[in-house]
Amino acid sequence: MMALAQMAESVLNCADGREKTALSRRLAAEWQAARSAGESPEIGHGDPPLHPARPAKPELLSPREVPSRKPGTPEGRIAMLHAVAHIELNAVDLHWDIIARFSDVEMPMGFYDDWVKAADEESKHFNLMADCLEELGSFYGALPAHAGMWRAAEDTATDFMGRLAVVPMVLEARGLDVTPGMIKLFKQAKAESAVAALETIYAEEVAHVAYGSKWFHFLCGRYNEDPKERFHALVRTYFHGLLKPPFNEEKRAEAGIPPDFYWPLTA
Repeated sequence: MMALAQMAESVLNCADGREKTALSRRLAAEWQAARSAGESPEIGHGDPPLHPARPAKPELLSPREVPSRKPGTPEGRIAMLHAVAHIELNAVDLHWDIIARFSDVEMPMGFYDDWVKAADEESKHFNLMADCLEELGSFYGALPAHAGMWRAAEDTATDFMGRLAVVPMVLEARGLDVTPGMIKLFKQAKAESAVAALETIYAEEVAHVAYGSKWFHFLCGRYNEDPKERFHALVRTYFHGLLKPPFNEEKRAEAGIPPDFYWPLTA
């Protein structure tokens, strides 16, 4: 069994979405089997690429250039599923990247268990979205996508706490805010497969936000820092813009993020 950091790098260096997620799930299963057997596999030391390998399609555009489509139309629903698939593929890489990129920081085994599980679930989520697209006669790569998805990873490439603050605690927490509205829209369209897939994603994303909060607080304790003050400082440093309500306060609380963490960042 290869060291975990090398597993992470192999996923990051795989370009095709279906191949990347298949590899991710296979390596996650190897790790989880070893852990279930009471083993503590080697973490190793990572040297991940600054940018993960990507397929030739979709074409990556700046946010302003990505065409907007009305969500109430079939084309709009395909565009929405395609955008979610793109987010999920980036999430696979983000979760493996945090393992490899910060492997020089000594962390409890539970940290690696959490992020391997998150990467495995994001891989499942990508495939659910890709299946929904194919059911509607489309596919991942058929439409252009947002080029800025990896920006948070680049900005926090040397700041472990910054990565935890911005990726799970801001970007993934935003998913908790917007997914219920998407589920409602697909229910209205009687798109049963998409509804089931989005409900799975919504249920499992709470834990990913919670992993971010848990390990952010762990590091704040290690370095004797006030979590709320540190979070505000890091988000203001690395997140481009203000946080935008409405917030899903119930699910954010379930994930361990109280209102006084995010409301002050709206202005």
